[in-house]
Amino acid sequence: MFTGIVEEVGEVVAVQRGADSARLSVRGPLVTSDAVHGASIAVDGVCLTVVDQPETGVFTVDVMAETLARSSLRDVAPGRRVNLERAMAASSRFGGHVVQGHVDGTGTVRSRTPGEAWEVVRIGIAEELARYVVEKGSVTVDGTSLTVSAVSAVDDPDPWFEVSLIPTTLQLTTLGARAVGDPVNLEVDVLAKYVERITAGLAARASAAGERR
Repeated sequence: MFTGIVEEVGEVVAVQRGADSARLSVRGPLVTSDAVHGASIAVDGVCLTVVDQPETGVFTVDVMAETLARSSLRDVAPGRRVNLERAMAASSRFGGHVVQGHVDGTGTVRSRTPGEAWEVVRIGIAEELARYVVEKGSVTVDGTSLTVSAVSAVDDPDPWFEVSLIPTTLQLTTLGARAVGDPVNLEVDVLAKYVERITAGLAARASAAGERR
């Protein structure tokens, strides 16, 4: 479990590709300071397991086909900077929101509009995920917990949402450098998905009960 509060920006130093998997080595001195084999570290919002530490400050993780298909890690290459966060400790403050590190898909940066002390970023999102994103709700973008400041209309055939990035987020995460057209990893609020699943089940049972009467 994570909070979406990025601890440091790391760098991918090596990529080994298999037929349907990849092994990444990432430099992150802070997140490796207490890392052990089997520890969980979110890389651009993707929860990955430490399998090796080949040198000081570097950790290695395996990425399976499902993760490559759903996230921007499918195109990762050495030199890419990535947001890093260790799994939260039970005794820590919960600064962001409930983040599982289970990326739902990718979005695309559509525009960046600078403000006096912030920047509004519009991100295109797949229609099947858009229904889980609401104004003033939480969303995770490349592992960063953000508040949704605006959303497209519910019937928009090309949905989007906006987030407003403060200077700290622009400086201390990779979102400050994401350009228009760049893909970003998205994780919607898991609570919304649970509510939808539960209410759909209740509706189905109520319908079935009505048909039996």
